[in-house]
Amino acid sequence: MPITIIVLGVILLLVLMIVFKANGFLALIFVSAVVGIAEGMTPLQVVTSIQKGVGGTLGSLAMILGFGAMLGKLVSDTGAAQRVATTLIAAFGQQRVQWALMVTGLIVGLAMFYEIGFVLLLPLVFTVVAATGMPLLYVGVPMVAALSVTHCFLPPHPGPTAIATIFGANLGTTLLYGMIITIPAVIVAGPVFSRFLRNFEKSPPEGLYNPKIFADHEMPGFRTSIFAAVIPVILMAIAALFELTTPEGNPLRQFFEFIGNPAVALFISVVLAVFTLGLRNGRKIEEVMEMCGSSIASIAMIVFIIAGGGAFKQVLVDSGVGEYIAGMMKGSALSPLLMCWTVAAMLRIALGSATVAAITTAGIVAPIIAITNTDPALMVLAVGAGSVIASHVNDPGFWLFKGYFNLSVTETLKTWTVMETLISLMGLAGVLLLNGIIH
Repeated sequence: MPITIIVLGVILLLVLMIVFKANGFLALIFVSAVVGIAEGMTPLQVVTSIQKGVGGTLGSLAMILGFGAMLGKLVSDTGAAQRVATTLIAAFGQQRVQWALMVTGLIVGLAMFYEIGFVLLLPLVFTVVAATGMPLLYVGVPMVAALSVTHCFLPPHPGPTAIATIFGANLGTTLLYGMIITIPAVIVAGPVFSRFLRNFEKSPPEGLYNPKIFADHEMPGFRTSIFAAVIPVILMAIAALFELTTPEGNPLRQFFEFIGNPAVALFISVVLAVFTLGLRNGRKIEEVMEMCGSSIASIAMIVFIIAGGGAFKQVLVDSGVGEYIAGMMKGSALSPLLMCWTVAAMLRIALGSATVAAITTAGIVAPIIAITNTDPALMVLAVGAGSVIASHVNDPGFWLFKGYFNLSVTETLKTWTVMETLISLMGLAGVLLLNGIIH
């Protein structure tokens, strides 16, 4: 019976979001309440559980998401992202421009949300196409694939960070595993796949977007720009390496565990970016602080959707469903990793939103962590991989790609949808391979 209630709850979530176009946060909170009452909780217990879930999830995530948004805004609005892109394109040369844009997408994608990175870098793709005469998709897909891969596999992005919090996974370990999976996934879905798209002769749409193009003197230097974008990842990766290679009481390990904590690493990065990208580049402190303040508005709804997922998870735990699921899994031969990927994939196809699919999956499968030997970090990546599969007409990203690349719906299904599916399948293969090596 508890499983039936969960299934009906997920169906209700699908109906609310797909049929009635309900806001993701409102739908998650409503479904959490309905499931809790159906499982036998009193209304007051449901309210308490939802508040506990929201508070527990945001308590550890609020600073990470806030600092991450600020860093992304500073990298974008100071011209640092443009500096990284133009320098790499010049260094790689015309023949390897795909790889230059892929590396640009990976670097810029580490510091900002997918949609922001997409809109920011597309004008550079258009510029390359105009200058070289190369096909638009051939040039642009590697960059888009890189942005998508960082979005679903690498903390401190909201999706993997929130799932890691729910699963109790170490963010540094998740980042290291995610980077290992990212490299082959982005190569296959980017430069390799785009070679099959040469026949798509498309021109950039006219008048769709008029970006701010920075003059050379307005942008910070290349080293400063790339350092600002990747410093949080460097700090988190170093901390994870020390955790894996040094004893727990080692003073050096304790120091790097502190500065490699995601919230601390991002705070350090924001402070450095304020000075190196802003003040030292001739901007006034008021202007730089305005960038930081305005960045929070862009992540408000993402934060609330993640909070709604935390509420759903907590209701499942407090109602006893978690223990029921755990009991069912004790004798099961089904791989927890494959289960994570499958549930996330089904929700992604039905809902469209990768974030909602991932957070909902995390709440459903979290109880099995305690009774299996599966690495929580790998479960985070399995959910992330499943949450990007087969993007289609119910995903805003589908229409964003269609509009900017001037495609028909059928062409978008043949390009964007296939690319996202390749990322998902490569992610699943990487997770299963890593699990075999680790265990």
